[in-house]
Amino acid sequence: MKFEKTAQDPDSSARCGLLYTDHGIIETPIFMPVGTLGTVKAILHRDLKDDIKAQIILGNTYHLYLRPGTDIIRKAGGLHKFSSWQGPILTDSGGYQVFSLAQNRKLTEEGCTFRSHIDGSKHLFSPEGVVDIQRIIGADIIMALDECPPGDSNHAYAKKSLALTQNWLLRGCARFDSTEPLYGYSQAFFPIVQGCVYPDLRREAAELAVALNREGYAIGGLSVGEPTEIMYQILEVLDPVLPKDKPRYLMGVGTPANILEGIARGIDMFDCVMPTRNARNGMLFTSEGMINIRNKKWADDLSLLDPDGVSFVDHTYTKAYLRHLFIAGEILGAQIASEHNLAFYLWLVKEARKHIAAGDFKPWKDNIVKRLETKL
Repeated sequence: MKFEKTAQDPDSSARCGLLYTDHGIIETPIFMPVGTLGTVKAILHRDLKDDIKAQIILGNTYHLYLRPGTDIIRKAGGLHKFSSWQGPILTDSGGYQVFSLAQNRKLTEEGCTFRSHIDGSKHLFSPEGVVDIQRIIGADIIMALDECPPGDSNHAYAKKSLALTQNWLLRGCARFDSTEPLYGYSQAFFPIVQGCVYPDLRREAAELAVALNREGYAIGGLSVGEPTEIMYQILEVLDPVLPKDKPRYLMGVGTPANILEGIARGIDMFDCVMPTRNARNGMLFTSEGMINIRNKKWADDLSLLDPDGVSFVDHTYTKAYLRHLFIAGEILGAQIASEHNLAFYLWLVKEARKHIAAGDFKPWKDNIVKRLETKL
């Protein structure tokens, strides 16, 4: 994998780049739709590629390990062939899911023992085992196992947690470097920079990650309960520490405004369930603000879903019709809303790239962020 920086905003740390993988070239900054179980919920791959314009999607190690399991994925020749998605894939290590979903989890130097949220069965994720699982899944970009401490952790706990994550990182790197991809194409291994809300711990984590000289770096443990301003401050702490010539991935973030503020602070890659999860609850993101399509005010609004939108759904369906689908409990409602939101997120980062290249990203960002957070 190779990263090439192609533009730099003069008034912020925002930059454009090209990320070369064996499954395609990714333009950055980029938003990556979340396909936890090998599917972006309610979206056909055809629409993901041709309408939404996704360039890379996510899979999740924890979920795919539990269902359908690694045997069938390996038999199929990896997740690309199993799911029929031919573009780049990134997999999270599953550390966050163990933190948020698993029952009776126990963390030791060996790894993380947990019980499945599906059937209660007992499992161990070790740093080496998680690399092996991700070799079988076959994603283009894979993650180190980490602990994701709560956003309100005290410094002592965060320091202890980071020491564990750092130890796991060294072991994961060693395993990755001593094994080969299984399917004939290359994989990249990203460390995850943890450290909770504490600048000293974040710097320590970033310095070790940089010393390992990997192809890119992930920033984890933000958007887990800490105030938004703290998240932005941590990104500002990390900006000068992380290499300028490597991609930076902010995990699990966020709202459209969060993404633009992250780009301004040097972030290249984002993922979040928000566009699809919120869509399934009737929340639409637009360039003029947020719409709760369940509200009665849209019941007789026969205007197009989003006249400024880029998806075919925006120019096919009306607000009143989509509201009817949600009120009636029709599956199509969630599908239309999900397609709209994902297309909007991909449009937003494309616009960001355009304005970075033009040199006016910061004033454009400052102006549109105010509108994005308006409730319509």
